[in-house]
Amino acid sequence: MNRRDLLRASTALGAGGAVAGATGPAASASSVPAGAAGAAGAAGAGKPLRVHVVMFDGVEELDFAAPYEVFSASRFFTDRPVEVRYVTTSRPGFVRASYGTRVGVEHGWAPQEADIVVVPGGGYARREDPGVWAEIRRGTLPRALGAASRPGLTVAALCTGVMLLSAAGLTRGRPCTTHHRARPDLEREGGVLKKARVVDDGDLVTAGGITSGLELALWLVRRELGADAASGLEAMLEYEARGTVWTPTRI
Repeated sequence: MNRRDLLRASTALGAGGAVAGATGPAASASSVPAGAAGAAGAAGAGKPLRVHVVMFDGVEELDFAAPYEVFSASRFFTDRPVEVRYVTTSRPGFVRASYGTRVGVEHGWAPQEADIVVVPGGGYARREDPGVWAEIRRGTLPRALGAASRPGLTVAALCTGVMLLSAAGLTRGRPCTTHHRARPDLEREGGVLKKARVVDDGDLVTAGGITSGLELALWLVRRELGADAASGLEAMLEYEARGTVWTPTRI
């Protein structure tokens, strides 16, 4: 374990002690359906939770960094292995994010090796610059997303990354949300908009603007790894998930 992981593990143990024996804070006005977290944990016991965060030139820094941080740190609060990687539909190498950050991406597109694919946004207000619009025009990423669907895969997106799912046809007729400035476009393209910070429609999970990547990841951790893992993360991050999580009515 390197020094950074050792420090994080120490922090995680302290956070875990703080929440042990107490009921963790609710993720939102909604909660995980009764028994769902336990069933998910039992079904996935021993198998790693594999999360791929999609990267492209012009991607918003906080859009990809927040989910990556949450999922990576979740391994301190669960017995289930968690594997997180950046992936790209272009050749592995460096991408330049919205504010100039250069990020190395070592892995190519391989949704068959993922349980969750997270699509960040970025650059939606600048149509001629690298970002979501450029990826829609290029077409490679929307086509790859459209072809990725299979049983067992959750496709998630936040902010204007949801518009990449829309371009792939994945949000048409489905409950969803996105950054407030893109909501009219998403609705015009057939998305069924919900007034919620996170919208969970099973294999399609979407979230609002930039900071909602924290809620998206914390919700998916809660759903896949259990409430204790999510509560421990909130304590470690010193952040409480906020806003509504919309889920379909369960009978």
